[in-house]
Amino acid sequence: MGTQYEVLSDKHIDFIKEQKIYFVGTAAETGSVNLSPKGGDSLRVINSKKIAWLNLTGSGNESASHVLQNPRMTLMFCAFEGSPLILRTYGSASVLHRGNSEWEDYSKLFPQSDANRQIFVLDINLVQASCGMAVPYFDYQGDRDELTKWSERQGKDGIEQYWVKKNQKSIDGFDTEILERSGIE
Repeated sequence: MGTQYEVLSDKHIDFIKEQKIYFVGTAAETGSVNLSPKGGDSLRVINSKKIAWLNLTGSGNESASHVLQNPRMTLMFCAFEGSPLILRTYGSASVLHRGNSEWEDYSKLFPQSDANRQIFVLDINLVQASCGMAVPYFDYQGDRDELTKWSERQGKDGIEQYWVKKNQKSIDGFDTEILERSGIE
């Protein structure tokens, strides 16, 4: 077992800011567990007890459906270069859509795009650091731009049509509330 903390230290926050990829884990009471890699300019440490991350439009929408049913969320960061470290933040998450009152405040923290689907806010109740000595070294070569190009081609209307077609239900059939919470009819 690693070392546990109640809050993120300055050293933890600096480590998180250096990472190019992080992983999000969620689960409803039943059904599939979701583990999703995230990257790009999509994460902000708000303070030592709160992290926000931007969820871009994608083929699934598992995290949203899970958090609506069960707000547990884990974010994991791994050192793929330098000293070994795995850092996990555990807590209770909320999901913000365009129709939520807090959307505007949080969306200002991230690059603007029609593909911005949700913002998750994790209230941290436990931080755990472990060695990470078995995590291999990898070299960062850059961010992919395919999603950016795709979303620009779709435009706002195309993205919303995609949400209607692909993002209303999880793979287990749980509702994501994307349309009603984003103000889409």
